[in-house]
Amino acid sequence: MISMTENHSDHFSEEGFWNKLVKFAKAAGREVVEKALWLYYAMRRPETPAWARTIIIAALGYFIWPMDAIPDFVPMVGYADDLGALALAIGTVAAYIDDEVKKKAAEKLSDWFD
Repeated sequence: MISMTENHSDHFSEEGFWNKLVKFAKAAGREVVEKALWLYYAMRRPETPAWARTIIIAALGYFIWPMDAIPDFVPMVGYADDLGALALAIGTVAAYIDDEVKKKAAEKLSDWFD
């Protein structure tokens, strides 16, 4: 999960986020990528308040940080901690993940998985 002792917001950048998704989408799997995209597109909404953006940036920073709790290259479980961090953030900012956010994520997912 997101550690309170590490500021994962420092690890987030849009370039790093997209680089990780493009490079590791298949390895991470559809569910992890979908949740990451939900958060990314929710963060980009003008209606999303600063406190919610801060939570999203921390979760996405954890996702792209190469030194997370379970290294991403570990087969079968490498992205489990990332999914947990993303799910925690989603639960906290769910009010800002609307149908438009999910539609944008679904469109991007179809590029990689369909």
